[in-house]
Amino acid sequence: MKKKLFKVLAVALVAGLALTGCGGGNDKQDDKPLVYAVELGSAGEDAAKANGMEYNAVNSQGDALMEVAAGTSDAAIIDLLMAGAMIGEGTSYPDLTLGDMLTEEKYGAGCRVGSDLTSFINQTMYEAQQDGTLLATAEKYGVQASLVEQPESVFAASEADSDVAYIKDKGTLVVGITEFAPMDYKDENGNWIGFDADMARVVADKLGVACEFVVIDWDLKIMELDSKNIDVVWNGMTLTQGVLEAMNCTNAYCNNAQVIVLPAAK
Repeated sequence: MKKKLFKVLAVALVAGLALTGCGGGNDKQDDKPLVYAVELGSAGEDAAKANGMEYNAVNSQGDALMEVAAGTSDAAIIDLLMAGAMIGEGTSYPDLTLGDMLTEEKYGAGCRVGSDLTSFINQTMYEAQQDGTLLATAEKYGVQASLVEQPESVFAASEADSDVAYIKDKGTLVVGITEFAPMDYKDENGNWIGFDADMARVVADKLGVACEFVVIDWDLKIMELDSKNIDVVWNGMTLTQGVLEAMNCTNAYCNNAQVIVLPAAK
């Protein structure tokens, strides 16, 4: 899986080429528009709206792929990193293939507005880049081609209402996620792994606290943050304008794209 994902990322993100798979346009042979499955509240839904596509909103990107595999939607719009891990030969969906690339974007983690946890994560990611942890983790999950260089960052603690102090006091960093390979997903023992999960643990270790993963309704992620049910959203989150306005976001750490996924030609 990792070799396949690295190849997909290298072609699509480093070379900057559009993926054209088996079509990926907006027309069927019978002139009826394709119906796309997208995750509710996601960058994929934004891309569908921006391109005037007819779509079904589902609970997750995994559900979007299941819709295509079951034939209840004609195609899906999902993250490129997930597509690289989940479709094609040797994956969960060998009969699905990549279509067009619709957008180019970046991933970041999101904290509460005004939170100094963002600054702490930025410093930790920069240090992880300097000591090789960031690259080693990316290579472990096959996403090294998508890494974004981290600018030098120094933690600036808030003088009042510090999230970092709050997290240290309660002893747990609570990370809001969905199941999304290769960023956050479960291994055969039911433990959360993935590039984002591993880097969240690095941050928790630096804080001296435990790391707890909580599956959230992605469409309610801002409410989950503001109510302090979670401390950070760290799950391959696209840094859209809406996200940047509603959260205090980290520096971007991965390149990504929204891509169309279609049934492979028979």
